[in-house]
Amino acid sequence: MNSTINAEGFDTVQAEVLIVGVPEHPENTQGWDKFVESFTTRVPEWIKSGDIKTEFKKIVNVPSPGEHRYKRVLFVGLGSHKQLTEDRLRQTFASVGKELVGMKVASAAIWTAPFTNDKLTCEDVVFTASEGIGMGMYRFEGYKTNSNEREIKLETIQFLSSSDEDELKAAFEVGKVHAHAVNEARTLVNMPPNILTATKMAEYARELAEKHDFEIEVLGKKEMEELGMGAILAVNKGSVEEPKLIVLKYAATDEWKDVVGLVGKGITYDTGGYSLKTKDGMVGMKGDMGGAAAVLGAMDIIGELRPATNVIAVIASTDNMISGEAFKPDDVITSLSGKTIEVLNTDAEGRLVLADAVTYAKQSGADYLIDVATLTGGVIVALGVDKTGALTNNEEFFEEFMQAAVETSEFVWRLPLTENDKKRLRKTDVADLNNSPGRDGHMIFGGGFVGEFVGDTPWVHLDIAGTSDAASAHDLGPKGATGVMVRTLATLVERMAEDED
Repeated sequence: MNSTINAEGFDTVQAEVLIVGVPEHPENTQGWDKFVESFTTRVPEWIKSGDIKTEFKKIVNVPSPGEHRYKRVLFVGLGSHKQLTEDRLRQTFASVGKELVGMKVASAAIWTAPFTNDKLTCEDVVFTASEGIGMGMYRFEGYKTNSNEREIKLETIQFLSSSDEDELKAAFEVGKVHAHAVNEARTLVNMPPNILTATKMAEYARELAEKHDFEIEVLGKKEMEELGMGAILAVNKGSVEEPKLIVLKYAATDEWKDVVGLVGKGITYDTGGYSLKTKDGMVGMKGDMGGAAAVLGAMDIIGELRPATNVIAVIASTDNMISGEAFKPDDVITSLSGKTIEVLNTDAEGRLVLADAVTYAKQSGADYLIDVATLTGGVIVALGVDKTGALTNNEEFFEEFMQAAVETSEFVWRLPLTENDKKRLRKTDVADLNNSPGRDGHMIFGGGFVGEFVGDTPWVHLDIAGTSDAASAHDLGPKGATGVMVRTLATLVERMAEDED
């Protein structure tokens, strides 16, 4: 998808579809009279009769009545002009993206003026249009063999604006990078587990490293045994698939300092092990690597935009299967950190692989840590399916993270982690920690367990079990994987680079 800038007017639009925002009082939009004159003087009448909607995200598709170079106009309701925000624009343009997929158009034009207000510049409009349309148009192609329908992709978006062309094109490119990375993460999560194994995920990471000139290291079972990664190795014991610890390094400065560690849970399929899930509970467990996908997506953005912050990404990947060799409740294992763990629940495996991954990130120089995981059903019980749960040990770092989450409009809610919670994690007669103190406060204990391995390093834990997948179509995309936290993680890294400046 490419962009062009048109400052000449409606008569020179060269696209199949023209997209026009319609706020509650469109006559106040600069240039509205010129648009009406160029399209048809019946537009005010159609708005008054309700044939063209002003309600937020209501889209009306109208054929061009005259001799125009565009065939149709999509009138997009914006509601109150004053209430327009970047997030509402993103939602609006994602809805437009879905509409364009159905229309099968290769080119579109957007008149930017109706989408701006006192707080939203033309650059903001172009950025959110590129990002929103890109995410809204996403479809997982899947593996069906009986489809003969030819897919037509949107190739060009023309923006009608007199603002600086270079700035608009730059905004468009950033939005496109964000959307592409989110969609790549969605595809990884949507892939079936017999295809996306830990080995295949490592291959994808290698392609990413080659694309962006990252340093990459992939540890297999032998290397993990030599290092003493007993936690991830325990989870892998029931599997015939090789485990992988995937490490990507983005060195933005000459000195490896102020390093942000992004740690992702990469369980490619989770049966629950001997603490077996129900048959219904297993469906969808291909998505238990949503945290890994979020980290890989964020690294794709970081590789494209090159912020001046050093980043290490660590992904612990394996499946959690059952066999005669699988780990079991009552086992005691020794993690990379040296801490011993009593296994009370083999379905609490994500926190085990994260323990070794977080330790490895620290040993590799991470000064800040964020782990991302589809960790617990408890976060859904606590917060529902539309909120990411968080824990932290550092107020200042968490506030910086939250600023990034607000910027991307990805909702995050912090839960408490108390000394009593930590005591329960340490309550065991045979080891340093237990991996499952109880069902009450499940999300807190899951994330808090990972926190036992971070020490004093500023740390944020993100449980995306509810937000990583959508049961139905939503504002920014279709049913299935959402690509949640990709944009927030990358935005945090970008903000930290700006803080250093």
